[in-house]
Amino acid sequence: MTADSMTSDRAPGVAAGERFRSWAEIQANAARAAGGFARLGLGEDDAIALMLRNDFATFEVNMAASQLGAYAVPINWHFTPEEAAYILADSGAKVLVAHSDLLAGIESGVPAGVTVLVVPTPDEIATAYGVPAERRRVSPGVATWEAFVAGGAPRTEPPKAARGSMIYTSGTTGRPKGVRRQPASPEQQMLLAAEAAKYWGLKPDPAIVVLMNGPMYHSAPAAYGMSSARHGLHMVLQPRFDAEDMLRLIDEHKVSHMHIVPTMFVRLLRLPDPVKRRYDVASLRWIVHGAAPCAPAVKRQMIDWWGPVITEYYGATETGVVVWHDSHEALAKPGTVGRVVPGADLRIVDEQGRDVKQGEVGEIYVRGPHLSEFTYNNDDAKRREVALGDLVTVGDVGYQDADGYVYLCDRKRDMIISGGVNIYPAEIESVLIQMPGVRDCAVFGIPDEEFGEQICAHVEPQAGAAIDAAAVRAWLGQHVARYKVPKIVEFSAALPREDSGKIFKRKLRAPYWEKAGRSI
Repeated sequence: MTADSMTSDRAPGVAAGERFRSWAEIQANAARAAGGFARLGLGEDDAIALMLRNDFATFEVNMAASQLGAYAVPINWHFTPEEAAYILADSGAKVLVAHSDLLAGIESGVPAGVTVLVVPTPDEIATAYGVPAERRRVSPGVATWEAFVAGGAPRTEPPKAARGSMIYTSGTTGRPKGVRRQPASPEQQMLLAAEAAKYWGLKPDPAIVVLMNGPMYHSAPAAYGMSSARHGLHMVLQPRFDAEDMLRLIDEHKVSHMHIVPTMFVRLLRLPDPVKRRYDVASLRWIVHGAAPCAPAVKRQMIDWWGPVITEYYGATETGVVVWHDSHEALAKPGTVGRVVPGADLRIVDEQGRDVKQGEVGEIYVRGPHLSEFTYNNDDAKRREVALGDLVTVGDVGYQDADGYVYLCDRKRDMIISGGVNIYPAEIESVLIQMPGVRDCAVFGIPDEEFGEQICAHVEPQAGAAIDAAAVRAWLGQHVARYKVPKIVEFSAALPREDSGKIFKRKLRAPYWEKAGRSI
C-alpha cells in the first residue's frame, strides 16, 4: 500500500494534503480487502462499518464491501460511544474500520466480537481537527487496515450484486434507521450512472476534477464520492471545510465539480472581497447543492460570483434525486427546489391523503427513479408508516406552481436542518427528560443566519430544582453528539400545553420565526 506525493503527470486518483493514491492502487487494495473480509466469513448482506473521515481507506472499504455484496455502514464520527454502539448492534456489523483518533472516542461502545481495523489519522486531518499526537498513533499489537490489506490475496471472483451503503438516518422516535436497499440490477446501475451525469455532471472525463468536502457518512456526499470513484475522476479531499481554503484548492487544482451545502455558500460570501479576488474560480463547471433550503438572495449572489454553474436538487436518503433545477431556473423562480425529474413521481396531499390543488400547501410524498426498493433495517413497520402507495415522505410540506416548480414551506415533523445536517428533537428530548431536575422539555429549530437553523431547548424544571443552561448542555454532551447540543436553553415554570397535556411546541417556536420573517 503506497501513498506518494502527488505529481501532475500521475494517473487519476485521490489527492489528500501532500499524499496521493491512484485509483488503480485503491482498487487493488479494495480487492485485497475483499479477500480478507471473505476469509473472515463476510459475504452477501453482511455489514461492514466504517468510522472514517474522507480518506483513501474510505473508498477502499466501500469498494471492498461492494465486491462482496455487503453493506458499507458509515458512522457519523461525531457520535458518542452509545450512539455508535446502537448502529453497530442494529446493523449487525462484523467489522469496524476507523481512524485512530475516532476509535479512541467510541471504543467503549464497540460490541464484543466486532473485528476492529485501525487507520492512522493522516497529517492533514490531524492538523485540521487539532488531533494530538497520542490519538493519531496506532498502539503496538492493534490490527491496522494497512496490514490487513497487505496481508492477503485479492478476491478474484466476479463481484456480487451491489448493495451500496446502509446510511442511518435519524427519525422522530429518536433512534436512527438504517436505509437498507435491495441489490441493484445491472440496468438500475446503468440508469443511476446516467442520472449522476445528468444531475451532478459526473461522467468519465479526464478534465473533471472533483473537490470533496462533505463527510461521506452523509448519504449525498457518499453517493457523490462513490459515483466519482466509479468513473475514476481525479479527486481532491478537503480535510475540513474552510471557505478560503476551498477557494485555494479550487485555484490550485483547477477544480471543476463539487457537491456542497448552503452553509458553505454563506461562509464563502462572508469572505472579504480582496480574499475572493485572490483566487481564480474560472475552472468551476458544475456545482450541485441540496440537503437544506438555500435563501434566494444567497443563491443569486453565488451565481453572480461563480456564474451559472450552480444546480440544486431535492430528495432524501430513501429516494435519491427527485427534483432538480439549474441556475437559470433559480433566477427565474426564486426559492424553488426545482421540477420533478423524469422517472420520479411527486404528490402533495392533505391530511386525508388526497391531492391538494395547484398552489396549495400539503405534505410531499415522492418516489425517486431507478433506485431499488428499501426498508428500514430491523424496522419494516417504520417503512410502512412513511408510505403512500409506492411513494414515501420525509415530512416536508410545500406546494407546486403552475409551471411544475416545487417550493418547500415547512416541515410537518419536527426535524431541524442545521448546516445541511438533519437533527431530530425527539432524540434530544428523550435524553434531556432523563436529567435530574427536569420535569419536561421541548426542543425545536430556530433561525440561524449562517446554518439556516440552530437548536433551542425550553425546559420546565421540577419544583425546587436548581439547574441552568450550562448544566443542561453538559448533560446532553455526555449522551449525544456535540452538534445536537442546543445553543439556546430557556427555562419556563410551566410550558404551554394542549388540552391533551402535550406541549404546544408551535407556540414556543413561532416567536423566533416571526422575528426572522420566514418559516423554514
